[in-house]
Amino acid sequence: MTDYARDAAAVRGATDRLMTSASRLDETALTESSLLPGWTRGHVLAHLARNADALVNLLTWARTGEPTPMYASEDARDREIDEAAARLLPVHLDDLRTSAFRFNAAAAALPAHRRPFEVTMRRGVVEQAGRLPFRRLVEVELHHVDLGVGYTLADLPAAFVEQVLDFLAEERFAGHPDIPPLRLVSADGGRARHTGRAGAEPPLTVEGSPAALLGWLSGRTHGADLSCRDAPLPSLPPLG
Repeated sequence: MTDYARDAAAVRGATDRLMTSASRLDETALTESSLLPGWTRGHVLAHLARNADALVNLLTWARTGEPTPMYASEDARDREIDEAAARLLPVHLDDLRTSAFRFNAAAAALPAHRRPFEVTMRRGVVEQAGRLPFRRLVEVELHHVDLGVGYTLADLPAAFVEQVLDFLAEERFAGHPDIPPLRLVSADGGRARHTGRAGAEPPLTVEGSPAALLGWLSGRTHGADLSCRDAPLPSLPPLG
């Protein structure tokens, strides 16, 4: 379950951790590959800043009722990230800091009665404004891991991991025709989650730590730390 105030506070904490990691980089490290194929660490930082502003657009839309898309276009989004990736570290850090401030201010300015308002994200995904802090939290935490600077899936806050596992299993992949029925079992004794396509097929049981399950579902790992005794671990579609 998402909670607007809790998620907004969690974004601030996650951003502080991200800023600490980013501030330890040097100019050479910025140009090195991140854990995301085709992106340097500079690309990841540039994307995080632009994502904050894109979500400010959606929060503004929800507050005012005036349609404001996340990005002018997909091409414009990609071009801005590519052009900003090679900036010097102080510029990246200032952009991360100021864009985070704008997001925090926009989140604080959204009245509670406007949070059920629906906005349209990338690729036509419709979302309630009240869930945008959660959406930002996912971006900050997972892309912090993607930087490849020592912040790993195992370092993610346990409450965040459980929250994202719920989202991926119960919303993102639920009923997906390209995913067989899955029963996801946390090795720490947490509750089982079901996802994948509906039907009469018996579900495949996939078991592992919450962090390992999240890594696989989010496309950060190939599931080497997971157990799937019934069949080979299936491939999952990208989150996009």
